[in-house]
Amino acid sequence: MRLRSDIFISAMTRRMFARGDFAAVERKGEEQAGAIFIRQRFRDGLETLYAPAPQTFFNGEGDGGRLFEVRIDRREQAEIRETLDRELKFDPDLWIVELETDDIADIVPLAEIRSNPLD
Repeated sequence: MRLRSDIFISAMTRRMFARGDFAAVERKGEEQAGAIFIRQRFRDGLETLYAPAPQTFFNGEGDGGRLFEVRIDRREQAEIRETLDRELKFDPDLWIVELETDDIADIVPLAEIRSNPLD
């Protein structure tokens, strides 16, 4: 069963603070099933944007039944903002969470990337 969006984000932010990193909710979305977008900020000012993985990658595993994919990797803040603004026009119920950390491997469950989607 998939965790509610607000519970998933609460757990993720607590894990970030517990290990000495920073997390903030930039925008609250629909509490139960709002899509979650994650901005990872790096010390050099660049950002990576994680978005919900397409259903073709979803196998029901992962933290709380949610999987993410890298939508934009290490780009300027303005490019991330433009992408998020477009997403908000499509889905005004989404969440945006900012993480300031160098490593999100144990925080954000990523979808397995396959070279052939039929694998």
